[in-house]
Amino acid sequence: MSVNVEFHFDFGSPNAYLAHRVIPEIEARTGECFRYVPVLLGGVFKATNNASPMVTLKGVKNKPDYARIEMERFVSRHELAEVYRFNPHFPVNTLQIMRGAVAMQRRDSDVYARYVRVVYDAMWCSPAKMDDPDVILEVLTAGDLPADEIVAAMQDPKVKSQLIANTEESVARGVFGSPSFFVGDELYFGKDKLRDVEEEIEAQKRGTG
Repeated sequence: MSVNVEFHFDFGSPNAYLAHRVIPEIEARTGECFRYVPVLLGGVFKATNNASPMVTLKGVKNKPDYARIEMERFVSRHELAEVYRFNPHFPVNTLQIMRGAVAMQRRDSDVYARYVRVVYDAMWCSPAKMDDPDVILEVLTAGDLPADEIVAAMQDPKVKSQLIANTEESVARGVFGSPSFFVGDELYFGKDKLRDVEEEIEAQKRGTG
């Protein structure tokens, strides 16, 4: 039995990036592919009256320190230290690169997968200022992607509308942040829920989810 699994993501979330790095392991174990759904996290926050942890945890004693410990544990557990660097330009305005994701998803699945990999690496592996148009063009060109086509598509009204629609639909289904996952209609939030996501995939495959 095939299961619909979705990853609602924004390149600006380091936790979504770390989840992205672990997803292939789950795909290999379960035989199910995650469908990457690009959303604009700022739009999600605005629609849900939510905010990023750097805002919500400001001035809170102990909790930010524990959040850093949990991230370090996740990185260590999944052996991601060599592929994760916190972006010194954070927070990065991801509007243009999320539009690029929509454009490449509409174009071709293989190019879309490469685009996601190249942009995620530029955000969190060899971190670059991915809201600078010149940097975006340079990264896409170096990644052997159709850079001029992608940059032009970022201004396409249909692409802009699709990103808005993705974001609105995501919120309507219960999403309030990133990374968020759907296994069928079941919503899971946060990279720490990936084990639950995998268990739900297996349960739905058995017809018991």
